[in-house]
Amino acid sequence: MDIIKNKKVLIVDDEPKILEMIEMFLRKEGFFRIFIAGNYADALRICRMEKPDAAILDVMLPDGDGFSLLSAIRTFSDMPVLFLSARGEDEDRLLGLGLGADDYIVKPFLPRELILRLMAILKRAYAFNAPERLPVFRLGGQMIDLESAVVRREGTELPLTAKEHAILIKLYENQGRIVTSDALCQAVWGDDSFGYENTLMVHVRRIREKIEEEPSKPVHLLTVRGLGYKLLVQGDR
Repeated sequence: MDIIKNKKVLIVDDEPKILEMIEMFLRKEGFFRIFIAGNYADALRICRMEKPDAAILDVMLPDGDGFSLLSAIRTFSDMPVLFLSARGEDEDRLLGLGLGADDYIVKPFLPRELILRLMAILKRAYAFNAPERLPVFRLGGQMIDLESAVVRREGTELPLTAKEHAILIKLYENQGRIVTSDALCQAVWGDDSFGYENTLMVHVRRIREKIEEEPSKPVHLLTVRGLGYKLLVQGDR
């Protein structure tokens, strides 16, 4: 995950509140190389100077539009792009994807969904940096797809947040063994992990709601009192 969070991300939107909100959520998820622009000219200048690894582009800009901006970017960069738009027309969506955008999301949007889509784009684009594909495994009646960051159960898909995803990856890497709370916090929050134990408990509870038949009586994600947590996959006991 550190490889992904180390990527440079450019956010382009003419609404300061949206720029601030997206930047805040990206930083909460561990991204720190973030650039922002409120118009076409600044965005293009940043692209040429900073060479971001991915961009979130608003379609409507005061001095142009996101489609033209993407066309200009494509003359010197193949970085992945996610479009934001207040317009949900199919023609706009098809135009954006046809120009080489990787995804298209319509305002208003859930910040969590935006982060998950960005993470999926970055994983696809920079998969060569990853040691291997993330696993898909079964827990009782649930299928846990860490590659797509979803839990599949009873014909529905439950998306994992970035932090839930990071917790499950760490637990799966150590399946059948105790992972201390400190180690989990470090995996999720990095060097700023001190004091996040209670927050970790909240995320664990939400994970259980997605992967356990009875979240209050977990059989897969167990608490080891005073130490941390343990994930039991089929065959682990």
